[in-house]
Amino acid sequence: MIKLTINGKPRAFDVPGDMPLLWVLRDEAHMTGTKFGCGMALCGACTVHIDGEATRSCVLPVSAVAGKHVTTIEGIGATPAGKATQAAWLKVEVVQCGYCQSGQIMSACALLAKNHQPTDAEIDDAMSGNICRCGTYSRIRAAIKDAAASPLLKGA
Repeated sequence: MIKLTINGKPRAFDVPGDMPLLWVLRDEAHMTGTKFGCGMALCGACTVHIDGEATRSCVLPVSAVAGKHVTTIEGIGATPAGKATQAAWLKVEVVQCGYCQSGQIMSACALLAKNHQPTDAEIDDAMSGNICRCGTYSRIRAAIKDAAASPLLKGA
């Protein structure tokens, strides 16, 4: 049994240790918000937080996260950065096709949790591993700046 905490809830899974975390989340935990994109940790669609760090889940063996805290798109709204980012995403109307957006939001939240006032260069750096086939990059940046200005991040 591999034990981890997902979105604040302890969970245990009877799966092979080399099974990618993405498939544990999607197939075993039935949390389908985290997406499969490239399967090589290059596109960012599978981004989750492991103990607060944005991490690609498609190549990460679940045994590597045993005992750790995993936050998915389903749980990120419970955090100040998550609430602010999700609200900004809607306000700025970032989403086009939407497939990459859970990974984009997870990367943006990891940035904003550590840096409430990121520069354009810091945003570019934090988001560089997330690909949007629709090209909504300017709206993503605008939403991150909007979230950074949110009162939800004040004092967080």
